[in-house]
Amino acid sequence: MNQFVEKYGQILLPLITPYDANEEVDYGKYAELIEYLIQNDLCDSLIVTGTTGEASLLTFDERVKLMETAVKTAAGRKPVIAGTGCASTKETIALTNKAVDLGIETCLVVCPFYNKPTQEGLYRHFKALAEATKADIMLYNIPIFVGVNLEAETVRRLAALPNIVGVKDEAGINPTQVTDFFLATQDVDPDFAIYNGDDVMLLPTIVQGAMGLVSGGAHIFGHEIRAIFKAFAEGDNQRAKELFVPIYRFCKSTGQNGRILPNSILRPAIELVTGIHLGPARSPLAPATEEEMAVTTAILREIGKLN
Repeated sequence: MNQFVEKYGQILLPLITPYDANEEVDYGKYAELIEYLIQNDLCDSLIVTGTTGEASLLTFDERVKLMETAVKTAAGRKPVIAGTGCASTKETIALTNKAVDLGIETCLVVCPFYNKPTQEGLYRHFKALAEATKADIMLYNIPIFVGVNLEAETVRRLAALPNIVGVKDEAGINPTQVTDFFLATQDVDPDFAIYNGDDVMLLPTIVQGAMGLVSGGAHIFGHEIRAIFKAFAEGDNQRAKELFVPIYRFCKSTGQNGRILPNSILRPAIELVTGIHLGPARSPLAPATEEEMAVTTAILREIGKLN
């Protein structure tokens, strides 16, 4: 088995960040959510301050405190991975080393956003990070938000660095890129981990060789996702498809009205299913409308997640 998969599992869950009515981080609810996820075994590992956690809307200190809360609450029962990507290399290194100080061994690091570096710029950014930290690094490619695509040749170059151990690819943007990454890295590091980061691409990326899923939907569908991986491993593709359709319907509903980031609909949906108050998404994300929630709530009822 792949070493990364053996350590962190197939379902990596990027935690949503709860806020109070004033959009301040609610660390108590964060701990409550983590406890719920662990008690219900909805994932294999927890990711702090990823895209689902609205990392770009959090301060440096908030991100560190969320890491502290996750490590303390998980207490070794589930591995914790820290999302430490920032717009600058300097801040990315600083946040990654804060995670290391807290005992976190692996960090998920998004490509630096807004400035649109070249492929050489991306290589130098991640190389500088790898040389400045003891953490293992999982690259995070999500061009729809950062503005540049981490290309397969760049991933191949980075895979040669000893502590760059894998990549998460937002596969819905470039549907065959998982295959490109697989082909590019196997001769450099046969143990290089390739994960899909788009719930609606779960089935096609498993076929391409993705080893796991980074899933915000696992807050609700963790058991079903686990069963899909099991069905595929057993060759029961029909069962995998049947399990996937409800997840697909739900996830598509969270992108209503052109919402690229699904959080405004995802967080109240998680609230409905778990009973844990998560508060509104932080500005400038607009809250879900009544009409949007009516659609998503109806789907949750139809698929048996709500009474």
